Amino acid sequence: MQIRDLPYADPGVPDIRSGARFLVWLGRQQLGGQVKSLLWGLLHHLGIAGLPLGIGIAVQAVVDRDGGRLALAGGLLVVLGAAIATGDVMLHRTAVTNWITAAARVQQLLSRKTAELGSVLTRRVAAGEVVAVSTGDVEKIGWFVEALSRFAAGAVALVVICVGLTVYQPALGVVVAVGVPVLALAVLPLLPRATRRADVQREKAGKATELASDTVAGLRVLRGIGGEDLFLGRYRAASQEVRRAAVHSARMWALIAAIQVVLPGVLLIVVVAYGTRLALDGRITVGELVTVYSAVALTYHPLRNFEEIAMAYSFSRPSAKRAARVLALSRTTTTAAADGDEGRRATGDLYDPLTGLLAPAGRFTAVVCGDPDVAGRLADRLGGHPAEPDADHTSVLLGGVPLDELTLDSARTAVLVQDKDPVLLSGTLSELLDVPASGAVAASDALAAAQCDDVLDALAQASVDTGGDPMRTRITERGRSLSGGQRQRLALARSLVADPEVLVLDEPTSAVDAHTESRVAEGVKALRKARTTVVLASSPLLLDRADRVVLVHEGQAVAVGTHRELLAGEPRYRAVVTRETDEELAAAVGRVGELEALEGESA
Repeated sequence: MQIRDLPYADPGVPDIRSGARFLVWLGRQQLGGQVKSLLWGLLHHLGIAGLPLGIGIAVQAVVDRDGGRLALAGGLLVVLGAAIATGDVMLHRTAVTNWITAAARVQQLLSRKTAELGSVLTRRVAAGEVVAVSTGDVEKIGWFVEALSRFAAGAVALVVICVGLTVYQPALGVVVAVGVPVLALAVLPLLPRATRRADVQREKAGKATELASDTVAGLRVLRGIGGEDLFLGRYRAASQEVRRAAVHSARMWALIAAIQVVLPGVLLIVVVAYGTRLALDGRITVGELVTVYSAVALTYHPLRNFEEIAMAYSFSRPSAKRAARVLALSRTTTTAAADGDEGRRATGDLYDPLTGLLAPAGRFTAVVCGDPDVAGRLADRLGGHPAEPDADHTSVLLGGVPLDELTLDSARTAVLVQDKDPVLLSGTLSELLDVPASGAVAASDALAAAQCDDVLDALAQASVDTGGDPMRTRITERGRSLSGGQRQRLALARSLVADPEVLVLDEPTSAVDAHTESRVAEGVKALRKARTTVVLASSPLLLDRADRVVLVHEGQAVAVGTHRELLAGEPRYRAVVTRETDEELAAAVGRVGELEALEGESA
């Protein structure tokens, strides 16, 4: 895979049983690139390892006054220099390619998982952790994949150098063959401690990132209540903890780096001292001593790859663990669609066996829960992606077909859920409304039904380079330049344009005034005629325009009727809609009980 060929047509199915297994799987997927990088790395390292041989031949040729051998040594050095240059360039090229393609594969996997889970993702995993996995963790995982081939090339080069020196000059070669493995493994006892310190640093950095993300998301609220200084102080304290943890971790890695510098120097001194004695005794020539000395000096370069791979693995292992944890999340726990059901579609009534909620096909059904959190979880469940599947794994049925038995694309086409805090992506208004849709609803009709006239006027006034065309006006990230009510209505228009078989809206008008809310309810009902619409709300203006209203109390649908019928005959419904107190509700329930008793006696 080359960078120009990205993105992957299929990033594959990862092994998410653990972080280490995920790294192994990722390495297997990059096997072709790893082999290329290994071969170029061997050319580079072995070219460097061959320099001492050429230098030794040249020195001995000068001592012996042999011009032919000197010319041979010069030619050998030229060839080795070309091999080193070529290997270095191609090693860097292939290693960076491995890094970028591995990071792209992980990002595609995370994007696919995000699309599968939707808004449920941030309910299962903190938003800050999602940001950390998608940015810093992806880079660390790519770094390990990049460093792996360089490490393998360095390790093979060291083996070749040790074997070659042992054959070339056994007396000194044995010393080098014993000393190099000691140098390579000397830092192993320090790695667990360095890894623990790095883990602490990443944990604190993740918390600081999450705090910063939450602060930015709630900046408008913080300004409203004057809480900027409080959260600024919290972030400063968190960032100082990250700094201290980073310094604590850096000290250990500095010690490891120092060992990687000192020990090769010690080995070099031993080789020079022992080799000088052998040369004085006439057991080796000056050229051989220079060759061995140069070879030992050049082992420092491949030995640095051992330190790098240790750091890369220590940093990437927790990152891979977090990525695997996110990728392990699933929409449901039921089996996938059967063969031949890829294009299966479902229409009809929407029914939830868990709560007993029924939304007849082609009707405008309102659901009253009383608890906004319960309403949000119910909306997710109706869309086929609950935050936590229930113990019995019961699925919502659409026309008698479980949503869990549909493919993801079919389920998303059939049921669309808009939560109470929809996100507007940056871009133009035209791009915002350019979503997968049936084509039956025009953008202008959806904007009119959602009462977006004032939003269009505001966008037209803000547009200076589009000729006043609101559809070409750019919307800032998450629509921060718009009010809460404007963002909510634009998101509603986007959902209406999609025109799904079933549209589930969770408090779609909570941020608008009563007059606008009434018109929005009328517009949605008219535009969604003959389509199934489920609205979770407690506003009387919206409930009064629903074809039927369902009261969900303590997880069960306990009453069905029109808004006025339930107001008159269901105290629990009236308590939610009119905001009655517990005492008033108890009194109302008591009166209903007395009336039922009197009716029974008269009967």
